[in-house]
Amino acid sequence: MAKLRPEQLGGAVKKQLAPVYMVFGDETLLVQEACDQIRAGARAAGFLERELYHNESSFDWNQVLAAANSLSLFADKKIIEVRLPTGKPGNDGAKVLLEYAKAVKNGAGEDNILLLVGAKLDATAQRAKWFKALEPLGAFVQIWPIGTQQLPRWLDQRLRAANLRAEPGAIDILASRIEGNLLAGAQEIEKLKLLADNGIISSELMSSSVADSARYDVFGLIDKALHGDARGAVKCLHGLRSEGTDATVVLWALARELRTLAQMAHLTAQGKNFDMAAKQSGVWDKRKVLIKNALRRLREPQVQQLLRAANGVDKAIKGMRKASPWDELLDLTLNLAGTQSLSVSLQGLYPKLKK
Repeated sequence: MAKLRPEQLGGAVKKQLAPVYMVFGDETLLVQEACDQIRAGARAAGFLERELYHNESSFDWNQVLAAANSLSLFADKKIIEVRLPTGKPGNDGAKVLLEYAKAVKNGAGEDNILLLVGAKLDATAQRAKWFKALEPLGAFVQIWPIGTQQLPRWLDQRLRAANLRAEPGAIDILASRIEGNLLAGAQEIEKLKLLADNGIISSELMSSSVADSARYDVFGLIDKALHGDARGAVKCLHGLRSEGTDATVVLWALARELRTLAQMAHLTAQGKNFDMAAKQSGVWDKRKVLIKNALRRLREPQVQQLLRAANGVDKAIKGMRKASPWDELLDLTLNLAGTQSLSVSLQGLYPKLKK
């Protein structure tokens, strides 16, 4: 199986389609775009039907073999796409993939393309029998994270692809704002296409553009809370509310950070090195200090209690609890910042929480 970089995939698909593609990685946007290129190339070659399967606990892998052997009522050729959330098919999946590979080697399945999509494959997974059986049959695309140093170049390439030119300072502003969130970066570039009349993005335009985005104010709220700046975090929260920001957006950001903290707290409590735990949890180098500050204040049980409180806020937003979502978001923010709230409602959600 040819190992292709994402930038090589488009040309390879146009040149010749393979019977098997494997796209693995943890950068959701880049994985999605790679799969889009494969699907587009397949459609152009007459693969007009797509059957999608998810490898979940109750998934029957025999459905994949059945799909490969069944004739379509709507198209002669089809894509069989299987999502592997963990990057591994499990024992049942491995057996089916071995059988599928054997059939392809024997000349079967010319009217099918198998597309496997999942999380990053480690070296152990790439030594598995199912992977080695598929290896000679198609293309393997491993999506690597865009590091902090590579991010400005990636943004510059995206801007140029959108017929935009940005000053180096403007690119640095955008890179610092998105904090490695490639999807947010892609969305900002789409917005900039509407704002830049002459296709040139100055630092001033970039600053004003990102300053108007509530999403970044939410990230500012999170950073201040992690740093322990309760006053600054509360100021951000009030600003978001006064600007009409949906409480769901704020809760999403808080809950996402709490889940990261919970994983970090669990890994470090088990004795894992902080840097290794950060890498496993997807924490960027520049955010390690913030996470470390928060973990000095909060232990794993406390973070889990905060997560349960976030679930309570979600119910309040949806009208399933009689409570003020913004008041409870204030309580959640204060406790994340290390200032124990005296709110009765919050104490009811996690009464054992202590500073």
